[in-house]
Amino acid sequence: MFNKEVVVRCESGLHNKQATYFVQKANEFESSIWLESGSRKMNAKSLLGIMSLGVVTGSTVTLSAAGPDAEAAVNALDALLQRDVY
Repeated sequence: MFNKEVVVRCESGLHNKQATYFVQKANEFESSIWLESGSRKMNAKSLLGIMSLGVVTGSTVTLSAAGPDAEAAVNALDALLQRDVY
């Protein structure tokens, strides 16, 4: 299991298009991946789950992954949370 605490820096938070790109990126990896915000933990490969977290800019979240490409998955998703995708 690989964990990383991340501050969300993308201007839009994890809503709409940003959440869609986040989930698409998560689905590129074989590992099981979770995003935790506060006391809630959701599957990072579920668009509905990610959007239900209501992650906004400046939030601190925890990315966790378990599997053969866990570290690569967490690092790629961390990079996505640092910028806006258009």
